[in-house]
Amino acid sequence: MAKVISVSNQKGGVGKTTTTCAVAAGLKKRGFRVLALDLDPQGNLGFHVGADTDTSATIYDVLKEDMKLQYAIQKMPAMDVITSSILLSGIELEFTGTGREYLLKEALEPVQEMYDYILIDTPPALGILTINAFTASDFIVVPMLPDIFSLQGIAQLYETVVRVQKYCNRSLMIAGILLTRFSPTTLLGREVRGTAELIAKDLHIRVFDAYIRSSVVAGEAQSVQKSLFDYAPHATVTRDYDKFIGELLAKGV
Repeated sequence: MAKVISVSNQKGGVGKTTTTCAVAAGLKKRGFRVLALDLDPQGNLGFHVGADTDTSATIYDVLKEDMKLQYAIQKMPAMDVITSSILLSGIELEFTGTGREYLLKEALEPVQEMYDYILIDTPPALGILTINAFTASDFIVVPMLPDIFSLQGIAQLYETVVRVQKYCNRSLMIAGILLTRFSPTTLLGREVRGTAELIAKDLHIRVFDAYIRSSVVAGEAQSVQKSLFDYAPHATVTRDYDKFIGELLAKGV
């Protein structure tokens, strides 16, 4: 039975897609069966791994029940992937029926035994797409930039998780906060980490020991449509993600 992990933060530009792709690729390198699912209408994850984003079935087709999820899977070298569609941006108005929070959870059921991990790249919003991801997930990883504005959004995300736990998915857990573009040697970085740990403690959330440092390599890997583990396996940022994956596994995620 696959463990389902949502990578989520309502703030954009925090490294959700990079983290989803890196963790999925890193888990596959370790021998796990991995599916990455792009639930962001921008569709960056599919492009990142070189998937067909023009003619193949997408998660939008699956949620509309025009296609079974297993037929939307593309098998790429770094991982299996289901791409997104810009049409997802209108889903709030298009899907208004009862039980719309469970569309993704129900769609994933036929492939649960095919994978060890399913990772979901969520949009930068706390709308129905993110609610679907949380309802279908076991864990949430929260990438966060080391700045004060990012800290302000954690409480809002936590409130959404509590509502999903109450009404849709009692077993949902926040695995922890992952600091991205983090510099452990700067005063600001240390201060923000300390503040994040205080907020996380108050909300009973973990801040991961691992962190992801800034690197131009991440952007380069995206531009050539390769995972970090294929493009630059020995780069600092790749080693950071490998350490993070080790921590996830050690903590039972």
